[in-house]
Amino acid sequence: MKNVTVIGGSGFLGIEVSKELIAKKYKVKILDLNPPNFFHKNLKFIKGNILDYKKLDQVIKNSLYVYNFAGIADLDYGASQPIKSVEQNILATVNMLNLCRKYKIKRFVYASTIYVYSSKGGFYRCSKQAAENYIEEFNKKFKINYTILRYGSLYGPGASPNNGLSKIILNSIKRKKIIYEGGPNTIREYIHVNDAAKSSVDILSSKFANKSIILKGEYPIHMKDLLKTVSEILGYKKIYFKKVKNENHYEQTPYSYVPKLGIKYKPSTYVDFGQGILQLIDSIKRK
Repeated sequence: MKNVTVIGGSGFLGIEVSKELIAKKYKVKILDLNPPNFFHKNLKFIKGNILDYKKLDQVIKNSLYVYNFAGIADLDYGASQPIKSVEQNILATVNMLNLCRKYKIKRFVYASTIYVYSSKGGFYRCSKQAAENYIEEFNKKFKINYTILRYGSLYGPGASPNNGLSKIILNSIKRKKIIYEGGPNTIREYIHVNDAAKSSVDILSSKFANKSIILKGEYPIHMKDLLKTVSEILGYKKIYFKKVKNENHYEQTPYSYVPKLGIKYKPSTYVDFGQGILQLIDSIKRK
């Protein structure tokens, strides 16, 4: 059977992808701090931190494909963590890529975000964007094949309390009223975790090699319409929209990245280029 490594495979999405891979007759190795919530004869769990290079080496060796669902996934946390976002989302990813090169892995699959080319997301977005750049550069320099998956708003059973939709529903049940921190016209494109997991395995097809794929819901939905549905199901009549200033989250579109062009500056002094070369040669000879 073909071996697949799923780093961060015990998490919300990683565990569903692991189940889907096993259903497709792959043998799965999971590297995570916590064990997965299911057992299967074709599943092997290895406890370890993604910053432990030896553990990464152990789990990536002899694999055909490597998925990376690990690192900082909580945008609100990662947006204000410059050091940890570099360690977890950039350094760890580069170490994985280096081992994929060592063991000639057929495909590296990276869980990114639609925030990656947004002006939102703080250090979380910066780290994801940098990781994508490293992945593409590894492909150019070392021929490491990849697929980058930019996920929209995931939802479904098993999500953490910090997951967007889970957080709304959990707070509504606790307070017995619907409260949303944002505007009624905020738009999200939710994708169920099972749909995302199936798509995350389907992309192993050769036509998705060295591509960046956006995985999001089929239809955008206004929060006022979504919350109306939630209120009808829960039986809470009133919906409260709480205005908050949140510079990390987009309201209607995540595709708002605008590159900043450098301004060319002309120095006020000018050393003749020929004279500069003579100075350089003279300094090298003296040394």
